Amino acid sequence: MTGSDTLDFARGARAVIAYPDLGRRGSVDTDSRLEEARGLALAIGIAVCATHAFRIRTARPATLFGGGQVDIIAASLDDTRSELLIVDGSLSAIQQRNLEERLKVKVIDRTGLILEILGERAATAEGRLQVELAHLDYQAGRLVRSWTHLERQRGGFGFLGGPGETQIEADRRMIRDRMAKLRRELEQVKRTRGLHRERRQKAPWPVIALVGYTNAGKSTLFNRLTHADVLAEDLLFATLDPTMRSIRLDGVEKAILSDTVGFVSDLPTELVAAFRATLEEVLSADLIIHVRDMAHPEAQVQAQAVEAILTDLGLVIDPVLAGQGLAVPLIEAWNKWDALDKHARALLMETVPQDRTVCAISALTGEGVTDLLRAVSLALVISHRIYAIELPQNDGHRLAWLHAHGEVVKSRPEDDRLMLSVRLSDKDWGRFQAL
Repeated sequence: MTGSDTLDFARGARAVIAYPDLGRRGSVDTDSRLEEARGLALAIGIAVCATHAFRIRTARPATLFGGGQVDIIAASLDDTRSELLIVDGSLSAIQQRNLEERLKVKVIDRTGLILEILGERAATAEGRLQVELAHLDYQAGRLVRSWTHLERQRGGFGFLGGPGETQIEADRRMIRDRMAKLRRELEQVKRTRGLHRERRQKAPWPVIALVGYTNAGKSTLFNRLTHADVLAEDLLFATLDPTMRSIRLDGVEKAILSDTVGFVSDLPTELVAAFRATLEEVLSADLIIHVRDMAHPEAQVQAQAVEAILTDLGLVIDPVLAGQGLAVPLIEAWNKWDALDKHARALLMETVPQDRTVCAISALTGEGVTDLLRAVSLALVISHRIYAIELPQNDGHRLAWLHAHGEVVKSRPEDDRLMLSVRLSDKDWGRFQAL
């Protein structure tokens, strides 16, 4: 990769944002989308000088935007003396190159911007591996931008040397080799994480995962519940690497709370694949708390984006199935309640679905957090059933396992057998049967 392929602009770079409104159903409204794009730029220290939204009836293969729209962008870049154009959408390699040639500034799209933020935020080895893999995947299709001398070849010449390989082919091969190495390293990280998860599962402690749209307040809630000091700022993607802490709940000796990376709408496919290992903490959770920013004008669209990603990960969050032990139970934490007046609160409470557990909270002030903890305890206890189990009296291994992973409600000896009533989760019951 060359310098033009890496996003090497400095902090404080001046930028113009252009949002191509393709008129998709269920998408975030224009003002909210521009505000989110501004937040993404701010998260990496870019100074946004102007924002524009353009209705795109027919996407131009060469530039995405129409000729008149490109002229407006050019004038805005010139007026604000900006050196960067952020397109809050997806650009093909050709569109990106053509816009750069026409506007004489660096151009990045939504995926490139998010990758740059995540690259800066990754704190662990796993996070850095995931970001680099996603970045290489993104760059692999964009080599045409930097290598315009495709006729130049490396290798031999004449009849003996053969045709050699073009510069772009060599770069693609290097990227493929690096991606293969990164995937092997991530597999090792995944195995290590799996061992840690197995160790946790051997302990009788349920795992609770916090999920939600980026900047919904997950880390603030995490800090309040665990008395931790995880980075909690009014920034998009303030949390990247998963953090886990233990908490105490009524009726549950101990639980593990996990804070996860925030989701965004139109999450690039490269990122969903790269961060699958991080989100596996959600897949193995006994309970999910979906933290929602109810003060945001697009709270409903954000919630749909989060649930769409959970579904893509293979999670079943149907509340009816959850009650039957066939899916992961989910509680909605309606956060930033303190930012709403009485009228707005009343209107929102009228929209609570009958099949959902909803707790109105303020992670900042602590309002409603006690009710949330009570709901979490109840959900975890309800997911445990009492099973009648018969064991030989000398089967100390399985008896110890039941005491460690469940609650032995009743124990009665009968000849050489033990008749037990044990409260277990569906997951632990399956694991007991596999012993």
